[in-house]
Amino acid sequence: MTARDASVYRCQQCGYASPKPGTCPDCLRAGAGYLQLVEERAAPSRVARRAPVVQGPPRPLRDITVEQHDRVRTGIGELDRVLGGGVVRGSLVLVGGDPGVGKSTLLLQTARALAQVTPPVLYVSAEESAAQVKMRADRLGIAADGLLLWTETDLAAVQAQLDDVKPRALVVDSIQTVFLPELESAPGSVAQVRECGARLMTLAKGLGIATFLVGHVTKEGALAGPRVLEHLVDTVLYFEGESHHAYRVLRAVKNRFGSTNEIGVFQMGEAGLVEVTNPSGFFLAERPGDAPGSVIVSSLEGTRPLLLELQALVARASFGTPRRTVLGADYNRVCLLLAVLEKRVGMPLASQDVFVNVAGGGRVTEPAADLGLVLAAASSYLDRPVPGDVVVLGEVGLTGEVRAVAGLELRLKEAAALGFRRAVVPKNSVPAGGKSPLDVRGVATVNEAVDALLG
Repeated sequence: MTARDASVYRCQQCGYASPKPGTCPDCLRAGAGYLQLVEERAAPSRVARRAPVVQGPPRPLRDITVEQHDRVRTGIGELDRVLGGGVVRGSLVLVGGDPGVGKSTLLLQTARALAQVTPPVLYVSAEESAAQVKMRADRLGIAADGLLLWTETDLAAVQAQLDDVKPRALVVDSIQTVFLPELESAPGSVAQVRECGARLMTLAKGLGIATFLVGHVTKEGALAGPRVLEHLVDTVLYFEGESHHAYRVLRAVKNRFGSTNEIGVFQMGEAGLVEVTNPSGFFLAERPGDAPGSVIVSSLEGTRPLLLELQALVARASFGTPRRTVLGADYNRVCLLLAVLEKRVGMPLASQDVFVNVAGGGRVTEPAADLGLVLAAASSYLDRPVPGDVVVLGEVGLTGEVRAVAGLELRLKEAAALGFRRAVVPKNSVPAGGKSPLDVRGVATVNEAVDALLG
């Protein structure tokens, strides 16, 4: 047996390869447990290599033009925002998310929208039967003539069909279930996913077909299969949402054609996904009035300000070690802020249980919400509510100082549009000349903020 024909044992989680069977040492060191290496046989020598995409001889950069029709708007505003203004011709987009979050629903609605603008669109369903997809389409009210459905798992057959159909867009649901018959590995293996992704990338670039791939995620929330798949595609989108909440967030973690900071917000209903054009009002719809431990902060997602309600509950610990439970925020960041509150303000939280939650199932990760988290915990401990017409912004340092945040003007405009009248911001960020839609008060330390809002 030659080295070319030798088998390779590969980890299905991280892609680690070994010439011998066993368990993956990388996953074991990372705490993922004992993951068995799966055998992958080398492809037969008769398999033809992927032909490179021929784009002509090298040209000066100034001679390359981008035509107007290279980017197509789908009509789904939230999706176009995340993609950077629309779908780029010849792009390869990977959409991942938890099972049942609505990936197939989103792409079926996207295929309907593209079929109305640039038909035809080919939807390849490798997991569900044609009847199942038809039932979903009927529920969503989709009956576009330019949308073609095909249930096929053989990627070679799909490639042969593209010459006859000549689609302007292609949807493959999902990349883990299609396979190439030349490879002896099972569908969903590292070799199959990598080779199928590379083949689809070649087709997308060579034929100018906008291609969407559905990718499964592991229990840790990462895309299943090799990480090389994320490096191969042009755009990686994560479709997130809690099963107990109706809202869904589409977030870009990689985008060669736009910003990775934008998000799109949808609401899952009986007729499919509906755009939420005012997500701040959506998250604050059930906000209680004058409740201790409730503070409104403004989180900036790309160019979109998003108002969220932070809730904190501080109660006396029943046992020796106090509990710290955090939902929707970074646990270590919250523990750090509680230590600052105890050291710099003098609140004895070491004997208190602290529970922090971002209401409505939202998520906040940026440091601009630090001051809101501190004030929510202080409000609950003192049992004094923060005024309901105040929005709070600021990053908190370990010495108790309140630092400046970016995008303050956008955040204040969004708060003013939703009826807020006052804002507590870092002292260095106070707009000069009083040019602000809100009554702004600057604070330099956490002590000043607590005195200003809680007396």
